[in-house]
Amino acid sequence: MPSAPSKIYADDVSLLVVTLDTNPFFWATFPFPFAEFLSQVLAFLNSILLLGQLNQVIVIATGCNSCAYVYDSSSERSHGATTGTMPALYSNLLHNLNEFLAKDRQLDASQKPGTVPSSLLSGSLSMALCYIQRAFRLGPMPPQPRILCLQGTADGPEQYVAIMNAIFSAQRSTVPIDSCYIGSNNSAFLQQASYITGGIYYKPPQLDGLYQYLSTVFATDLHSRAFLRLPKSVGVDFRASCFCHKRTIDMGFVCSVCLSIFCEHHDKCSTCGSVFGQAQLDASAANRKRKA
Repeated sequence: MPSAPSKIYADDVSLLVVTLDTNPFFWATFPFPFAEFLSQVLAFLNSILLLGQLNQVIVIATGCNSCAYVYDSSSERSHGATTGTMPALYSNLLHNLNEFLAKDRQLDASQKPGTVPSSLLSGSLSMALCYIQRAFRLGPMPPQPRILCLQGTADGPEQYVAIMNAIFSAQRSTVPIDSCYIGSNNSAFLQQASYITGGIYYKPPQLDGLYQYLSTVFATDLHSRAFLRLPKSVGVDFRASCFCHKRTIDMGFVCSVCLSIFCEHHDKCSTCGSVFGQAQLDASAANRKRKA
């Protein structure tokens, strides 16, 4: 695949790719109902389309087992007539979202009681970047792309490598990743994603006013952000996850060849196969031969 051309954006056209956390295990235990959350998100998406006739909105549902595109404002189906009770945006998105939830539930594996599995954030980020790269190749003046992650589930350390690869890919493509985290604790992955790509990380203090936070912080395009004072993260959690047990660690062992991280000392790297401490062993063996 040829590399993406140099990007000259249209200042007044935005391409917003939204990853929507639909993990049923999280919403079953979260005090804020999913229906209220979705209604405020739909109002926000509708306002993005009303800000500009050429604006594009893509919605990717992030489940605990799969991800899927559930809405594309540029498709012909999305521009269909209203059903009489709701706009085409709401009807098409809700229809596709219900189908996705049913399919994702069928793929559900057995979970331990009382545990909430992490959502497949790495998959939704990869799908968002693939769509943006395809938009880059449609013409010399693509819309300004950005990704908005609406996440509530806690980080899954087993996705660390895939998420970091997606973050660095977005950084190289100059695609900012905005993060709106509604969970109880902060998300280290989304903090790093917004910090590295130049996006905005925000945790709304009150979910009852979620639409106001979304429209105030995340509705602004990239050109207008230079003239506004937007919220900045107080601190960023740069802790990594080990490759052996998929746990978040403060200190660990790093392979000098492939930069894999381990929480415990290993004789051999499980990623690239390099033998740790081989140089020291060879040096000590050579010293023994000289003494002999």
